[in-house]
Amino acid sequence: MPNIKSAIKRVKTTEKKNAQNNMIKSDMRTAVKKVEAAVVNNDATAATGTYAEAARKLDKAAAKGLIHKNAAARKKSRLMKKMNTLNA
Repeated sequence: MPNIKSAIKRVKTTEKKNAQNNMIKSDMRTAVKKVEAAVVNNDATAATGTYAEAARKLDKAAAKGLIHKNAAARKKSRLMKKMNTLNA
């Protein structure tokens, strides 16, 4: 445990930031899983609605630096590819 006042503050702010980042990442993963579940259930309307939310959360995570912007684009692309199999 740090003894210096500024180091103590850094530990507190880091813990707070980590909790926030973990929450955003968890929400992102959950949104992606919802889209994949809708695709598996052949529910095109639910997949479309949940895809918009998942894309927004992926973009938000990329903007905050939690995932790379290319990783977000790749995940969105793969989700859209899965959704297009429903429409075909």
